[in-house]
Amino acid sequence: MQYSWDFSFLWQYRGFIAIGLGYTMLYAVGTILVGLIIGFAVGISRLARSRVVNYPLIFYVELFRCTPLLVQLIWFYYAFPVVIGLDIPAHVAAAMTLSLYTGAFYAEIIRGGVNSIERGQWDAARAIGMRRGQVMRRVILPQAIKRMVPPFMNQSIMQLKNTSLVSTIAVSDLLYQGEIITATTYRPLEVYTVVAIIYFGVLFPLTLMAQLVEKRLAVSD
Repeated sequence: MQYSWDFSFLWQYRGFIAIGLGYTMLYAVGTILVGLIIGFAVGISRLARSRVVNYPLIFYVELFRCTPLLVQLIWFYYAFPVVIGLDIPAHVAAAMTLSLYTGAFYAEIIRGGVNSIERGQWDAARAIGMRRGQVMRRVILPQAIKRMVPPFMNQSIMQLKNTSLVSTIAVSDLLYQGEIITATTYRPLEVYTVVAIIYFGVLFPLTLMAQLVEKRLAVSD
């Protein structure tokens, strides 16, 4: 049996595809920004020596890092509303889950970046009279951020790919729009091929950029 490929029909669905791509980029950028805020707060807080502070944060980080994102999305959309007694729209559940998920990874990147700075840097700064906050802002973070950039960029690229999972709870991202077009046209091969090409067209330049930044940072060291 020979399949007859035909991509011409997709032109009439270009609006659906554009909307889906727009939602995909919106979710990616929005959850990366919110996740960065969460990750920074959690990562810096985990530097505290207090177990009261650390244990709940460790639980949050490991919970989201050690469970599949798809399971988290389904749980927050279907189970969490039952727990709190309130309905949660799909787009809110998707944004919340993606933000918490990537925030857990960013937290470890930030914590690891700060901890990678030699202890002597702290001691030298404290020896000249700097307070802990000043040491962090003026000495540690500027050096740590340089080491955080490559893993941060890689995790952000992964986040863009992860947005495709929101289609499972009927959020109108690129993949979900592809599913709608497929249900209408019964041409899944062409539709999902185009969806894959669009993802590749967005992600491949970002991957190259991340590699370039990583090389430049390695040279500057």
